[in-house]
Amino acid sequence: MATIAEMAKALRAGGKPTFAGNANTRAYAAELDQQDPVRHLRDEFIVPTKAMINRSSLAPLSDSKSGGEALYFCGNSLGLQPKSVGEYVQAQLATWSSIGVKGHFKALDDSPLTAWQDMVAACAKQMARLVGASPAEVVAMNTLTVNLHLMMASFYRPTATRHKIIAEWKPFPSDSYALESQIQWHGLDVATSLVELQPDENLYISTESVLSIIDAHAEETALLLLPGIQYYTGQLFDIPRITAHARSKGIVVGWDLAHAVGNVELQLHDWDVDFAVWCTYKYLNAGPGSIAGAFVHQRHGQVVARATNGDSHTTDLDTRHAGFSYQPRLSGWYGGDLGVRFHMAKTFQPTPGAQGFQLSNPSAIDLASLSGALSVYDKTDMTTLRNKSLALTAYAEKLLNDILKDAGSDSPPFRIITPANPAERGAQLSVLLRDGDILAKLTTAMGKADIVMDQRKPNVIRIAPVPLYNTFSDVYEVVAVLRSVLLE
Repeated sequence: MATIAEMAKALRAGGKPTFAGNANTRAYAAELDQQDPVRHLRDEFIVPTKAMINRSSLAPLSDSKSGGEALYFCGNSLGLQPKSVGEYVQAQLATWSSIGVKGHFKALDDSPLTAWQDMVAACAKQMARLVGASPAEVVAMNTLTVNLHLMMASFYRPTATRHKIIAEWKPFPSDSYALESQIQWHGLDVATSLVELQPDENLYISTESVLSIIDAHAEETALLLLPGIQYYTGQLFDIPRITAHARSKGIVVGWDLAHAVGNVELQLHDWDVDFAVWCTYKYLNAGPGSIAGAFVHQRHGQVVARATNGDSHTTDLDTRHAGFSYQPRLSGWYGGDLGVRFHMAKTFQPTPGAQGFQLSNPSAIDLASLSGALSVYDKTDMTTLRNKSLALTAYAEKLLNDILKDAGSDSPPFRIITPANPAERGAQLSVLLRDGDILAKLTTAMGKADIVMDQRKPNVIRIAPVPLYNTFSDVYEVVAVLRSVLLE
């Protein structure tokens, strides 16, 4: 049988992996699990048991391990809880309860955390290697949509000639609301200032069509904002190629990486992305509503002191701010340089880099949770995780395609709308079900089997095996339940 490494190599080269004749068996899945190089990372997470997933009270369960582990395939919506999160949050609470306000500047010797004032920088360092950036280009702050608004406040600066935003046909609703409200905030009309990329009949948006739309609207476009991975279809966009083309036309480029960070390999600095935003509760596993992340390329993070004699340095940065020149932004106290933050000066002197875009005092509990979750990534790397993910997703695709073969071609029960090209997808496969009551039947069957999986009504399920904690055996068991319903 082909190894995981061999499958990943073939998939990275644009080929197809070789599966053994017994691929559609528990024994085959178990063999793959035995050679999984990151199988030990599953132990870093609290995988809910069937008893836990069905609990209705916080009261202790008499037998929490009853029935074995549930099948959790919803990491693209909310990741499982790392065991380290509880440790880190407890350390933060212990610091607060024992030394109080001193925790801003002092870390306890046996704590996994740094002083509260330094936690944003510590989390930025942890996240930077996941997104291909320097720590100075990354910040942990707010939540995703708040960060999207803050980035657009800084980078979407429409003029009479350049006012359009190019987006895609079906952004996550929050992104749609943010985009439209920003356009309206500037007194513009969504009908004329928002350009939406439309998919083909397979819900696919080719890179060529993106570049064509950019060309058609280049002279009037101020901002290109796309998802790294489209949440509904699971399509991974060609971030470097699209970014390079748009920037060559003088367009600012931003990316919503909610479904990409911790899922696929990223090199935001080298790709010359202007800004990016993401949440941390999906593949980064920091908890529901956890503090989000943002990237600002170093060219936009410069802070230049202006000469005291009134002369300004030659700079592309905005020079309207007293004393300093920097990228315009909505400013707040925590964006102020730490060296002078507590001087309480009236003149704003931003921290150089992405952390100068902060506004308010961030929650230390949120940062502790994020830092704990990110500590799991210190035990691996994105290349290793991506290799497993490529094989894991390909295995799920193979088992799903076997169902289609057995169903015959007259009336296939579903089609996979995620691109078949592994370079154009992450861990997620979106399955569009045939019209009818299939989704209701699947929901009932998954409930009985204690499978947690995302649904997008009226007829899409999103299968997302996460390489940090999902196994090939998990994939087999989940698809076996789907098979029992779809071929009945």
